[in-house]
Amino acid sequence: MTEQNAESGTLDFKPRPFGNSVRGIPLEIYEPIGSKPSMLIISAIHGDENLGSVLISECLRSMQSQDLYAAVILSMNPDGILAGTRGNSNGVDLNRNYPTDNWKPDPVYYRNRPGEPQNIALSPGKRPGSEPETMALMELMHALKPYLVVSFHGFLACIDDPLSLDISKDIAGRTNMELVPDVGYKTPGSFGSWCAEQDIPIITYELPSLGIAELRKMHTPVIRDLLTGKYDSMLG
Repeated sequence: MTEQNAESGTLDFKPRPFGNSVRGIPLEIYEPIGSKPSMLIISAIHGDENLGSVLISECLRSMQSQDLYAAVILSMNPDGILAGTRGNSNGVDLNRNYPTDNWKPDPVYYRNRPGEPQNIALSPGKRPGSEPETMALMELMHALKPYLVVSFHGFLACIDDPLSLDISKDIAGRTNMELVPDVGYKTPGSFGSWCAEQDIPIITYELPSLGIAELRKMHTPVIRDLLTGKYDSMLG
């Protein structure tokens, strides 16, 4: 008899909707049963950076529901994932659309590989918080009040944490990635800037540009520990 794969083909955790994308696709969050999460884990605010979603989903699919301690959003930009784009259906970079002190109406430029020029333009939105995805996440954050947010991105191969938290130091050491105070360029209107202005610590987990097998080997153990509360003792 063939041994059953630990990562089942279906995700049995039941999410709840907390908003909708521009195209009307539900934004969903997975939450612990019977307890308030201390940590919120987010992936794919950029639609072309969704490998974090795959890795997190694989961990969830190999867990029992009672083992989940963190709240999880597998995709903050389902429209972008479907289209294979960084921005949402309005062409807005959702990670530049937050009402922060540094938001600007000018086009924003990005790179998604180390060493490449930062010359790909997107809109930050007609105004701060113009996108339904942005508003939904802000409302959720006010309701959840997490002690820490971990936001998965790619593919700069670093742990971005201006506070240099002990959790960040541990993750950087386990994954052999550099711990940095920023990603090396300005990010006006970013979710990270908004969290900082709300006094909510945030770790930006920038996955490296590797194949899925290599990513699983290095990052799945860390993600599992984030999901199952192994890092909660480090929270303030």
